Amino acid sequence: MRTDGKAATAVERVDWAGIGAALDRVGYAVTPPLLDAAACRALAALYAGEAAFRSRVVMQRHAFGQGEYRYFRYPLPEAVAQLRHAIYPRLAPVANAWRTTLREAGRFPPALDAFLAECHAAGQTRPTPLLLQYGPGDYNCLHQDLYGPLVFPLQLTLLLSAPDDDFTGGEFVLVEQRPRAQSRVEVVPLRQGEAVIFPVHHRPVAGARGPYRVNLRHGVSRVRSGRRHTLGIIFHDAA
Repeated sequence: MRTDGKAATAVERVDWAGIGAALDRVGYAVTPPLLDAAACRALAALYAGEAAFRSRVVMQRHAFGQGEYRYFRYPLPEAVAQLRHAIYPRLAPVANAWRTTLREAGRFPPALDAFLAECHAAGQTRPTPLLLQYGPGDYNCLHQDLYGPLVFPLQLTLLLSAPDDDFTGGEFVLVEQRPRAQSRVEVVPLRQGEAVIFPVHHRPVAGARGPYRVNLRHGVSRVRSGRRHTLGIIFHDAA
């Protein structure tokens, strides 16, 4: 599947300053469409085959929810590789600012290939981008996508299906677990081709005594009808 650079071009048009501000303010941000409907359908159609993937997970077998997903193998499909390489440098400054705020050691390199080289040197060599498929009654329990000791703190989910036309229900859900307080829930509506960017595990929040870590988990509510496909892009590889 070729996209002739369209995915990378779409990334360049995003208001990344606005994305960073939203991540700092509310803990997530929604992009404009990064893939057109044809590219979304082409990616979703890969799910039925085997060649693009290294493994398949049936969620109910592991108490992850209901539905299934497949991890891509290297080399990634062109659109996925373009998005992963084009978005990482836009998010690395946010990730480094968060590390500074939280007084965490180390810096993320400016380019994805350099970061992946660190992952591979640490034994994290398996690609983590994935394609998820949900049918009626399927859902995804709240979770975090860590995969190893090296973690890039931001990831994204891109909706490949068209809400109302292809499926109903299946909302993206983000839960922020605040210390000594009740959890805050965000339901994030997406249109086909849009992506939500959110923390993998925690983010800094300003408090009366300075910044502190807030833990986050994400999931998907129950699909009511139809079939829902999403693309997940995690920037660190798996051990």
